[in-house]
Amino acid sequence: MPTPERVRDLVSYVERGRFPEAIEEFYAEDVEMRDNLAPPTVGRAANVERERGFVAYIAELHESRAESVLIDGDRVVIHWILDLTGTDGKRMRFDQLAYQLWVGDRIVRERFVYDPGTLAVAA
Repeated sequence: MPTPERVRDLVSYVERGRFPEAIEEFYAEDVEMRDNLAPPTVGRAANVERERGFVAYIAELHESRAESVLIDGDRVVIHWILDLTGTDGKRMRFDQLAYQLWVGDRIVRERFVYDPGTLAVAA
């Protein structure tokens, strides 16, 4: 079960835009991560690589914050707000929930839930 301090540390990484580093520090070796109902990306290395691609796409990170955090035993839900401009000039706003299952101090499963239709934001 994660401690509140451990979850706060994860939030701190993400709020500073340290997405790949967060996966390296807080996720299990065999983690499964998915967006909505898409097939999962399996393994920490594969997910770190995916996040590096995401970070490379970000031209400007306007906002990255946890709106709220709920901890219930080994389950954590974080309401994330991410506002960014990509290298293609498109501005996007993610308003999403991250539903996590922790074993000890590591995340073993995470699912991001959001409405893809809300990603476009007027520049």
